[in-house]
Amino acid sequence: MMISPNKKRRLMTLGLLLSPTISFAVSQKPVIEMWKSPTCGCCQDWANHIEANGFVIKAYANGNDEIRKKLGMPIQFSSCHTALIDGYAIEGHVPAKEIKRLLAEKPKAIGLTVPAMPIGSPGMDGPEYGGKKDPYDVLLIGLNGKPSVFQAYR
Repeated sequence: MMISPNKKRRLMTLGLLLSPTISFAVSQKPVIEMWKSPTCGCCQDWANHIEANGFVIKAYANGNDEIRKKLGMPIQFSSCHTALIDGYAIEGHVPAKEIKRLLAEKPKAIGLTVPAMPIGSPGMDGPEYGGKKDPYDVLLIGLNGKPSVFQAYR
């Protein structure tokens, strides 16, 4: 069957008109809310890492301590920023790869944390660190507040 040039042009135009709507619906990215200190540069570097890995960050310049308490993340696992996605707390410099795994596995937990600020973790890996990498663990904090190693980085 042969399609006339006019019909072909109309179909192509229709396809161009519909494709932005279709691609928008398909490419919707998950949103992570982040509470941080307004003066912390590494928090923004972590946010950049998260966005480069397929998420959208909605950042708040204060309220880190309050949201950490509200989400039930024990203080001994705290860091410089606290985030929230799908009901899970994300504390500190957690790699995007582990957040994706958390969302896929959906364990019964408070969330993930990388306590303190280990050099080499996302957001703590810029050129100012000279390629140095400290070993660290991403911890899964259970509903009882107890940690278990979710992923080790050595």
